[in-house]
Amino acid sequence: MVNYPPVPNPRPAKFAPPSGACDTHFHIYGPPHLYPYVENRRSTPPAAPIEHYLNMADVLGLERGVLVQPNVHGFETAVVTDAIARAPDRLRGVINANPDLGADEIAALHAGGVRGIRLNITHAHGKGFTREIFAAQIAKIAHLPWSVDLHCDLDSVVAHAEVLDSAALPVVIDHFARCDGARGTDDPDFRVMADLAAAGNVWIKIGGADRLMSRGAKYADIVAMARALIDRAPERIIWGTDWPHSEVWQPGKMPNDGDLLDMVADYAPDAGARRKILADNPAALYGFD
Repeated sequence: MVNYPPVPNPRPAKFAPPSGACDTHFHIYGPPHLYPYVENRRSTPPAAPIEHYLNMADVLGLERGVLVQPNVHGFETAVVTDAIARAPDRLRGVINANPDLGADEIAALHAGGVRGIRLNITHAHGKGFTREIFAAQIAKIAHLPWSVDLHCDLDSVVAHAEVLDSAALPVVIDHFARCDGARGTDDPDFRVMADLAAAGNVWIKIGGADRLMSRGAKYADIVAMARALIDRAPERIIWGTDWPHSEVWQPGKMPNDGDLLDMVADYAPDAGARRKILADNPAALYGFD
């Protein structure tokens, strides 16, 4: 399959983002001559360096961002910390959970702007939630103001709801937990996720709508899910672009990030609610001043 780069001409959203607006989920790739890709990668993405991301964010009026380490870079954290160093007041990072990290390395990563770890445990990646691994990862970082990011499926959230709710650190669920919007907001599994967010320890990223739609989801169903989550837990909902959109490298399917930001106006028609989602909530979770 031919890989296409991100849209080269992003457009602004139709509304003005609030001061301190934050994109809580973006990736960068390479450039591979500086940050090589791992050999066992699932795909070879085109380079998407931090300069390109910051240019896009400036167009959209996103003043802050959280760089989530992509799997294509494995456990090499320099791709994250070097990018943060380009704009340390503006950026934070989330790294792939590495069982081999020592205390000194973790301290250095914190000093470099890292504020969380990520476990990629979707069924599509042939993985699942392991309570022992989850507990061990948290134990290594529980003394820091970090969070644990889960890229997982909704059934994993439901099966381990008690563990997530009682975790020693905040737990962030990516991309609506990849749930099936056609099942509706009264679906018992969806309600479990909403209840977890309302309880206070679980946060939900309502980004990645383009991923869901590429798998057949209807936009109206995504809007309904986002509104239900915002109504249930307005202080635990965050949003991200998922730039540079690694699952939709196909002609005509690459989203314009201005369109993605416009979705937030549909999710949260009230400007006060948008401020929470785009600015206040991420500032609290990721420690922006």
